[in-house]
Amino acid sequence: MADTPSTSPPPVLDTGLLTIALSLLLLGLVMVASTSVHLATEHNDIALYYFWRQMMYAGAGILAASIAWWLGIDRWQRLSVPLLFFGLLLLLLVLMPGVGVAVNGSMRWIQIAGLRLQPSEPMKLFMLLYLAGYLIRRGEEVRQAFSGFIKPMLVLLLVTSLLLLEPDYGGAVVLFATVLGLLFVAGVPMRQFWLWVLLVISALSALVFMAPYRIQRLTTFMDPWADPFNTGFQLTQALIAIGRGEWLGVGLGASLQKLTYLPEAHTDFLFAILAEELGLVGALSVIILFALLVWRAFQLGYQAMLAKRWFAAYLAYGIGFNFALQAGINLGVNMGLVPTKGLTLPLMSYGGSSLLISCVMVGLLLRVDYELKH
Repeated sequence: MADTPSTSPPPVLDTGLLTIALSLLLLGLVMVASTSVHLATEHNDIALYYFWRQMMYAGAGILAASIAWWLGIDRWQRLSVPLLFFGLLLLLLVLMPGVGVAVNGSMRWIQIAGLRLQPSEPMKLFMLLYLAGYLIRRGEEVRQAFSGFIKPMLVLLLVTSLLLLEPDYGGAVVLFATVLGLLFVAGVPMRQFWLWVLLVISALSALVFMAPYRIQRLTTFMDPWADPFNTGFQLTQALIAIGRGEWLGVGLGASLQKLTYLPEAHTDFLFAILAEELGLVGALSVIILFALLVWRAFQLGYQAMLAKRWFAAYLAYGIGFNFALQAGINLGVNMGLVPTKGLTLPLMSYGGSSLLISCVMVGLLLRVDYELKH
């Protein structure tokens, strides 16, 4: 009797990566509810106003991640250049009077059907897609000629210039560092790489000293207790919140710092309230989850390189760099390790644009893993 051919089970989603992402998403929903109750009651008379909106964003994000996974990596590669131009158009629109919406002195949002879109968030992904495609088309030129290196840097300069006009200093820093990290992975000659690192550091330093408020942020970060009721107010309140948490926290919902003491408690400083309510155990859990997410992204990038799937490899590495930088800066700001940048915590902080793009990035990582299993 002939042997029956064995059929291997179809590849499944990366359960480890999915568990990490969903854990961060669900914990973020819980903390948005906890951190925003007082603010929502005061301004909207609906205690869970921000929570329900974040739930809607999370649902849209999961749908967007599913679509990103379904499209496949090859289709994203073909869309990389059109998406870059679309992102540039959005960055131009946000600067137009009557189109862009100013909040706290920054013109970073576009109002669409009652919802706000922050173009800098999708631009991070669009720039990664473009650069991953460019490194395939011009890989040898990038590694051997200065012209191959300078072309994507000119595109990056255009994008970051538009971001700085908003101004979105933190977004520009994350995008610059992510692109430089990806070029390093692609094998750019070290002399050119370090030259651009020095130029970027010099340019960012010049921008800091050209704007008095940025100098103030830097000096405040170095000694927030010198002016704890004015320029150092946010950071000192965040540090008080983290200190109150001790080992196990004061209990979910029992934070005092979120009661108007700490501004932006449900966005930029969500981690500080989490540390207050869940303690060192909760804070370390979040840090470990982000470390695992970044490690898995880099692991997928390495596996894709071994399989010679270069676009998937560069994309996975770029997403890993983006998560590492944005989460690292946000956590550093909350703990007083870096100056305030106004960056959200991916997958956790309140905000539709950030959550949507973070979910899409996770969907792309899941797709890279899925295609590697075929």
